[in-house]
Amino acid sequence: MARVCDLTGKRPMYGHNVSHSNIKTKRRFLPNLQHKKFFVPEFNQWIQLKVSAAAIRTINKKGIYQYLKEIQKKENL
Repeated sequence: MARVCDLTGKRPMYGHNVSHSNIKTKRRFLPNLQHKKFFVPEFNQWIQLKVSAAAIRTINKKGIYQYLKEIQKKENL
């Protein structure tokens, strides 16, 4: 199962753990993904998405339908 946000496309990033003696070891920075169900009143149905916390905050601000329209518009450009 991929750790990718369904809406924003956020993926794990790679970097280093840096010790006090400046020894670097590989590590992954995982996105904060949540499984969430949203009700879309325009379609009168529930959708289940794996979204990042940042996307959840944007959906709370704008609404799920408006956010999906913006994403679709960006993909068509």
